[in-house]
Amino acid sequence: MALHAEQRQHIETLIRLGEGRDAEPFGYRDVIQRSWQRCLGEYRLDPGRPRPVRVLTQQALRDHQESVDELLHVARAGVDRLFGQVAQLGYVLLLTDRRGITVAFRGHGEQDRALRRAGLYLGADWDERYAGTCAVGTCLHDGQAITCHQSEHFDATHIALTCTAAPITDPQGRVMAVLDISALQSPRSQESQTFALALVNLYARMIEDAYFLHRYRDCLILRYDTAREFVHLNGRGLIAIEEDGSVIAANHGGRALIDEHLRRWPPWSADWRPGATQLFDAELGDLLGIPGSGEDQIRAFRARANDTTCFVTLLEPRGRPPAARAAREEAPTPVPALDRLAADDPAMHRVLKLARRLRHEDVSVLISGETGTGKEVLARALHDSGKRADKPFVAVNCAAIPESLIESELFGYLPGAFTGGRAKGMRGLIQQADGGTLFLDEIGDMPLPLQTRLLRVLAEREVMPLGAETPVRVDIRVVTATHRDMTELIAAGRFREDLYYRLNGAQLRLPALRERADRHHVIRCVHAALQEQRGQVWHLRADAVSALLAYSWPGNVRQLKNAIAFAMATAERDEITLHDLPEECQAGAAPSLLVTTPTPLAPEPAASEDGQALLELLQRSAWNVSRVARELGVSRPTVYRRMRRHGLVAPNHQPAS
Repeated sequence: MALHAEQRQHIETLIRLGEGRDAEPFGYRDVIQRSWQRCLGEYRLDPGRPRPVRVLTQQALRDHQESVDELLHVARAGVDRLFGQVAQLGYVLLLTDRRGITVAFRGHGEQDRALRRAGLYLGADWDERYAGTCAVGTCLHDGQAITCHQSEHFDATHIALTCTAAPITDPQGRVMAVLDISALQSPRSQESQTFALALVNLYARMIEDAYFLHRYRDCLILRYDTAREFVHLNGRGLIAIEEDGSVIAANHGGRALIDEHLRRWPPWSADWRPGATQLFDAELGDLLGIPGSGEDQIRAFRARANDTTCFVTLLEPRGRPPAARAAREEAPTPVPALDRLAADDPAMHRVLKLARRLRHEDVSVLISGETGTGKEVLARALHDSGKRADKPFVAVNCAAIPESLIESELFGYLPGAFTGGRAKGMRGLIQQADGGTLFLDEIGDMPLPLQTRLLRVLAEREVMPLGAETPVRVDIRVVTATHRDMTELIAAGRFREDLYYRLNGAQLRLPALRERADRHHVIRCVHAALQEQRGQVWHLRADAVSALLAYSWPGNVRQLKNAIAFAMATAERDEITLHDLPEECQAGAAPSLLVTTPTPLAPEPAASEDGQALLELLQRSAWNVSRVARELGVSRPTVYRRMRRHGLVAPNHQPAS
């Protein structure tokens, strides 16, 4: 076989490497150099004597094909689709078994002779031990996707080829096949094959998942993804389970989750593997009951291994749904007051699950969470769903009542107890809550002297009004809330530790809105509630929903309510678009300097700092709104919304008669 100059130079490079004269050939990747070293040292391949293409006989090929018959059946659609995408670019497609034998091939008839000569053909052997460094053989050895581009091949007769391969693994993680696309000619740059690597990897995973679903079609399968929209379409994780939750097998994504879990919690025995309820923060009934859990049959759970939110669905075998049905039959009794507070956010699910257990108990509850997360809403739902629902729910904001009045407001007073009081005295808020629930919001702001009196009330279930000599018995359940770190307040001496433990019989931690997986549900609920409150319908357009989902919500649900109320107040039609939202929501960033957090029900006075700045701009521009909009870099409707918010009206404006 006559060799051209480039091939001879390639052979010389390999000979120098084999003789130790060139320890690290310049410009070649480590993965390629390691393969070359195997070819020279372990396989004893002679670079000066290129091997002829090895193609199996028809009978030997059939034996290899029969050994992977099930995979070939499942992979056919993926093979055809991938070839359809790369054929016009000059690529052919090979699917090999775990020994590197090409068991499926898609090519170009007009190139038949050249492809046969290059070994890109059905029955060709691409094992690294025979063919040397190549995409298929090196992929089989390393178990990783790789591009072997031109002179990276070991055999000099292959250096015109570019080949990209990815492994297809069985449910136990063992390589059972390799998917490869190759071309006889390609650009010199290896970077030109970046797209090929991504594409082959994608289709290898698709074939692998199709094989997994076929192999375990008679089992329960958990399918999950970190994006809800992709779960049914192409969920990255597949885990086959028994009806008791034990894991049978997993695909590439599922095995990665299991491995991450085992790294975090090392196994206590060599053969131990975590069950489904250990992988996800869920009970078995939660997982088996997914098919009846909502319109899209998807639920969100926290992955214990990495604390990320995973959206999970359950694939049930045909003709055998008893596990899911049993789980649905054993589902907890609905509690509407609590159920409507969340959809399937894992953190909220835990909170509401505990709240259901506590709703009929008299144990004190401390609700914690950032400002605006809905602590009072949860407290009221806890009251409305419990045995005290027909009794008073009295809410007290400890941060809003002046310190000089909070004692009289809470404990009440008798006639003449102090100057300025009501002539007939007043029942305090604690007494008003008798039989029901006393909700103390922002408990961390309660003055220390008052904490002592509250501790006595909780201990003795008696209240002493100002000016009274005899205590009054009260039957109350106390629910408190705070956005502060109570342990820091205790350490700083600003909150009594004994009172804290009295109040913290159970703690419910509300997640921030930005952390919730059910933000879309929250948006829909807030939107619906505001429409009902105002007696008018506003359609929430998709671009507005996308912006609301993307925003970080530092003010949480309270800020979301203000944002949607603002849009309702300023929208020119009965449809809310992106441009009707407050500017900070449109940008998905921090509020601009000219806009404060909107309060649509009470417009800011024109004399505010922001309103004054806008007024000066308008006056300098002779009330030319277009000019002001250009200067601020916003749209004209935005300027008009700001004007309405600050009560600014052009001097020549004529009100409608």
